[in-house]
Amino acid sequence: MSDELRWVVAHDDGATVGEVLARAGVDAQAIAEGRVFVGRSRIEHSDHPARVGDRIVVSVLRAPGDAWHWIHRDADLVVVDKPAGMPTIADASGRAHSLQAQVAKSIGVAPDTLHPTSRLDLDVSGVVTFAVTKRGRESLVRLREEGRYDRRYLAIAIGSASELSGKWTHKIGRAPDPKLRMVDGKDATDAETRFAVIAQAGRFVLLALEPVTGRTHQLRVHAMHARLPLIGDRAYGGPARETMSDGRVVRFDRIALHAARVVLHSDDPLILSAPVPARLRVWWDALRGDPSAWDQALAHAFAPFSSHP
Repeated sequence: MSDELRWVVAHDDGATVGEVLARAGVDAQAIAEGRVFVGRSRIEHSDHPARVGDRIVVSVLRAPGDAWHWIHRDADLVVVDKPAGMPTIADASGRAHSLQAQVAKSIGVAPDTLHPTSRLDLDVSGVVTFAVTKRGRESLVRLREEGRYDRRYLAIAIGSASELSGKWTHKIGRAPDPKLRMVDGKDATDAETRFAVIAQAGRFVLLALEPVTGRTHQLRVHAMHARLPLIGDRAYGGPARETMSDGRVVRFDRIALHAARVVLHSDDPLILSAPVPARLRVWWDALRGDPSAWDQALAHAFAPFSSHP
């Protein structure tokens, strides 16, 4: 979550949001960066009216994280490797630091020209595919509808699986906290995740995951419901650290979930891969996991979707 500065507008704070920010000593550039909100509405201009009692929130810029990297680019698609800590699209902390904005800037187009086919959560890394053209958007939609858009995620979880492989099919809806999701929550919709336990390391397991549907937080919610919360995922019951038998403390400062591969089964199949981040490999090693398990998780063969040709 981002840090925030908050004010409730008083009588002498100013008539506009820009005046309130100036009085509070906040750089007006925060508005241009999309980091200023009145209530839940993002403010676009400094002359936006400020009324007594309005709640103004300014999100504080995060420190720069790891860089994103190119995976593929053609006339219709751009595909990149997103680091953990970078939002896929604009969030409460603004626009400029989002993956969408940075990729758009690098190819000289407006951010809203790029349409992500999956929005990896802030602390999840890996393959993000953007459609650049209408043809690209339509092609990706068709592939997903026909079950020819495969995604492989790798994750480290804590717990013991009751089954070594199978499907999680619990419906997912909204939790009481509107930022979160839960099994059988409000307005729950069908969700399906294929899973396989690849290796065990004490209390921890390495998972290969394939989402069939694309619900918000789907993999994280399904894993938690299966009593296998992902390490670093405090929102869904995952541990923030582990104390080893020799006294070492391993701290998990991101969610141990990585979108390692996307395969587009078109006339000319496209395999898009992002290497497992060093931090996840270090954690697995520290937990005394088998290093070869990562390759096994990538190579694990789920049964083909029934709609595949």
